[in-house]
Amino acid sequence: MDFLLEWILPCIYSFGACIGFCLLFNIHGPGMLICGGGGALGWLVYLLTGLCSATIFPRYLAAAVAITLYSEWMARIRRCPVTSYLIVALLPLVPGGGIYYAMRYSLSGDNQQFLATLLTVFGIAGTLALGALLASSVVRLFITFAHRTRK
Repeated sequence: MDFLLEWILPCIYSFGACIGFCLLFNIHGPGMLICGGGGALGWLVYLLTGLCSATIFPRYLAAAVAITLYSEWMARIRRCPVTSYLIVALLPLVPGGGIYYAMRYSLSGDNQQFLATLLTVFGIAGTLALGALLASSVVRLFITFAHRTRK
């Protein structure tokens, strides 16, 4: 029962959240399942890297890299833009709760907690962006190299 609650259900919730955001971004048909699968994959990688990492930043980096590679691959298969798959799949990892708590600490006058939470939120957002940037750049370099060697 613990396996279900700690591993399977969060991935299903992430899948459902991505499906909901697909409606907002006007993504239909198989694209919805691809985006949901990307969100579930990202959350699974986040949970799995939690087993071997004590800090949160490597977890977010690994999840962002996995989501980006998955989105690039699916976009190539379906001949669609990568951006829509990538943005929707990354949304479950965005630190919305951290932003809320940072503002709550700010309004209550707890400056130390506000700054600590805000720096953590900025670190998470930067880590997600860095992971997406690194993986996307590696894929672009690989594709360029593959095209040059074919000719």
